[in-house]
Amino acid sequence: MIPPSDKLAICFAHVAYRLHERFSALGTGIDSFAVRDADTLQNRIAEADVLVISGLWRDELLDRAERLRFIQAIGAGTDQFPREALHKRGIRLASARGVNARAVAEHAMALMLALSRRLPEARDNQHQRVWREMIGDLSRREDELAGKTLLVVGLGDIGGRLARLAKAFEMRVVGLRRELVIGKGAADAVHRMGELKSQLPEADFVALTVPLTKETENLIDAVALGLMKPSAYLINVARGRVVDEAALVEALAARRIAGAALDVTAEEPLPHSSPLWAMEHVLVTPHTAGETRRYEDNVIEILRENLARLWRGELQLRNQVV
Repeated sequence: MIPPSDKLAICFAHVAYRLHERFSALGTGIDSFAVRDADTLQNRIAEADVLVISGLWRDELLDRAERLRFIQAIGAGTDQFPREALHKRGIRLASARGVNARAVAEHAMALMLALSRRLPEARDNQHQRVWREMIGDLSRREDELAGKTLLVVGLGDIGGRLARLAKAFEMRVVGLRRELVIGKGAADAVHRMGELKSQLPEADFVALTVPLTKETENLIDAVALGLMKPSAYLINVARGRVVDEAALVEALAARRIAGAALDVTAEEPLPHSSPLWAMEHVLVTPHTAGETRRYEDNVIEILRENLARLWRGELQLRNQVV
């Protein structure tokens, strides 16, 4: 059990998010404080019963976190947390899965539109004050999404919403998921994840929306890339390591696929030496697919629901991990 609200202390730990300010504005009467760097977190973790955190987490914090009873992750990913160690210490953990489903799906849709309408090229031309002439080569013109096939790899909250958006653009949507019994939602067809290779040759866009697991790491490797159409695009709003980045660079350099839009990379920030920076048929955004002005409020909504469940003594949390 966690302490009652009048004795509870929440630590909001993030380098940029304004979680503490947004939480304080609610007037809950719950004591809370913010830390924005690893050293301050190390010094103040002992004061917290509840920790709201993502990238600042370090396993050595556990040795100082004597009061800690609950960790609310700020993002959907929780692979940075030592689950067994948390379980042994009686510390609960929940993710923020779904907190940015709308934002990430919209971002993926924007990336698809940007590639099909050649917007990165237009922006580059604008900077150079170049008014591009009309193009006779059909393969180099802007294109339409209607009638194209989108393969959504991971038909969960984000993938399901992306499917709905894509249908509004009259695209054919094929989804891949682990369990077929959940239903197909807006997708025209749904297959098991094991059928990825058979579906890749049919796709004009391949959108990755899966979590990073042992099964999905390097899911898109040289073999998978080799099965894609030369005219197809890869969209990654999942995790960088879902793609074998070296194989992707090779496929892009050889023009074996038309291009890629990447919100995530294997190493973040993307190293200055990466060939991806200079590829004209690649669009990179700095892991901002889930970033919106509503993000903090969405996280706090999940946090407050889980606090209420903990105070009621419920065993199941929203997005429970431990």
